[in-house]
Amino acid sequence: MNLHQFRFVQEAVRRNLNLTEAAKALHTSQPGVSKAIIELEDELGVEIFARHGKRLKRVTEPGRHVLASIEIILREVGNLKRIGQDFSVQDSGTLRIATTHTQARYVLPEPVARFRAQFPKVSISLHQATPHEVASLVLNEAVDIGMATESLADYEELVTMPCYEWQHVLIFPPQHPLAHKSRITLEDIASEPLITYHPSFTGRGRIDRAFARRNLKPNIVLEAIDSDVIRTYVSLGLGVGIVAEMAVQGDLLGHLQARPMGDLFGMNMARVAFKRGAYLRQFVYRFAELISPRLSREQVQLALSGRESDYEL
Repeated sequence: MNLHQFRFVQEAVRRNLNLTEAAKALHTSQPGVSKAIIELEDELGVEIFARHGKRLKRVTEPGRHVLASIEIILREVGNLKRIGQDFSVQDSGTLRIATTHTQARYVLPEPVARFRAQFPKVSISLHQATPHEVASLVLNEAVDIGMATESLADYEELVTMPCYEWQHVLIFPPQHPLAHKSRITLEDIASEPLITYHPSFTGRGRIDRAFARRNLKPNIVLEAIDSDVIRTYVSLGLGVGIVAEMAVQGDLLGHLQARPMGDLFGMNMARVAFKRGAYLRQFVYRFAELISPRLSREQVQLALSGRESDYEL
């Protein structure tokens, strides 16, 4: 048996048992992938996959145990490579980050700039994705660290840590009737045409739940994943916006007015995620510290060791 066989099996599962897609992802041929998997099954004496003709239909019971072992083996092979890189070329390499648009646009620029100043030989690969895609990229070890508000804590294979708390804010032109209210209610907001995030982004679920608890149906006229887009359409008078507070800090708000809505929609927690059991290079720990004082090297190591409850949040 060899690592190629293990990677073929793992990729076949990742591609929903489609060997053609697995072969494309691995830059090889479909017959070659099929042959390697069969040879591994013959050597192990068990079927990893149940088949219908030549097509894979499902993972067998022994196959699930084989996959669990393959996951550990390939994870540790990756760790060995990173250990070698860490001690042979400590100040060079690539920091791979997966995050949502909001984090990439409003939160990470300063930490990234400070990191580059400290590690000029380390390049940065920044992947913008949905929260679920962020989790997948971390799980598949395509990136070293993931950052998002939604979804990351839903995966047992990820170690997630709280990073910072934030709230939604309401934005509208200064002449809007809401600007003259000393207290804005959910009923006030629900009666307005609303412009806010797509349901899978930037705490949108918390907004929806707040309205649902009051049996209110908000009039959402436009959804977007980009806070800049939301601000643009609010400025054009299409409706009232609900955005993350970091998207309207400093000069970003422009001529619009903002009201914090944490009392109505609650507070959100941005989190970072690492692959459980993965070896992190030294500069990954340093980047985590630059994101938040909560993410000290000691705290991250505690979490990776499986003792998440040992540190103060």
